Amino acid sequence: MPIPDFQTLMLPLLRFSANGENHTKHEAVPALANEFGLSEADLAEELPKVRQGKFYNRVAWAQTYLKQAGLLEITGRGLFRITERGKQVLASNPARIDMKFLEQFPEYIAFRSRGKNTKEKPEAGQSLAEGAVSEATPEELLEAGYRQLRSALASELLQQVKSASPAFFEHMVVELLLRMGYGGTREDAGQVVGKSGDGGIDGIIKEDRLGLDVIYIQAKRWEADVGSSEIRNFIGALSVHKARKGVFITTSGFNKNAREIAAKVDSKIVLIDGPMLAELMMDFGLGVSLVNSYEIKRVDSDYFEED
Repeated sequence: MPIPDFQTLMLPLLRFSANGENHTKHEAVPALANEFGLSEADLAEELPKVRQGKFYNRVAWAQTYLKQAGLLEITGRGLFRITERGKQVLASNPARIDMKFLEQFPEYIAFRSRGKNTKEKPEAGQSLAEGAVSEATPEELLEAGYRQLRSALASELLQQVKSASPAFFEHMVVELLLRMGYGGTREDAGQVVGKSGDGGIDGIIKEDRLGLDVIYIQAKRWEADVGSSEIRNFIGALSVHKARKGVFITTSGFNKNAREIAAKVDSKIVLIDGPMLAELMMDFGLGVSLVNSYEIKRVDSDYFEED
């Protein structure tokens, strides 16, 4: 039979997770394949130019959308489980779960909006899934698809970072700054502190290859927003080390007071929250791999001009 689309897989995947246990996509794929009566040939079918099975890819996208709507949650590396909201949805016995169904959840609306570079809202009776995309140019459709893929990747990436150990996170932020061009090489420029008695400093990195200045790093793998007290402690640590520059990186966010304090001090302090961290990791290729790339070309009118 034809491989079901990812929206058709949403409700079966949620039902698969109904026992409340942790699951992986590798567990879900054979269970759902059996439910839909898929053959080995069906499961062997791959996406063009992508080394991934088509059915696995669609299960993964069904999981992503359910997670963005708060029906599933990430519980560790490669692990997910149903949420209380997901259990309530199943209890309501829906006939189908698809993108239109998910629009009742504000988290999903926010996720879809992040993938759109527009302030326009759908017309009355028109869903986000339907939108006014039929009037968009091919370039706009490609851009919208790119933004949505990037938004989903950023969310997945941040969940993976949050599930890692504090020690891994501290090493990761130093590696990120190295990839951004600070210091030159890991051996010469990056140094992870991150131990008891570190004085509120998790890492040190040279600003340039010559080491004319150093940047001190604080890394917090948190869920709650960083407040003013943590920023004051970081400022104090910088003062002890007579440092002028610091970077405070967190997987969560910074509250208003924290941002105001960081902006007022003489030392230069850069605050990087979870969304910005994910963006930087994608931009500098940390924790991600290239799947495919596309070139958009247009006619070179100058070439066709004749004297």
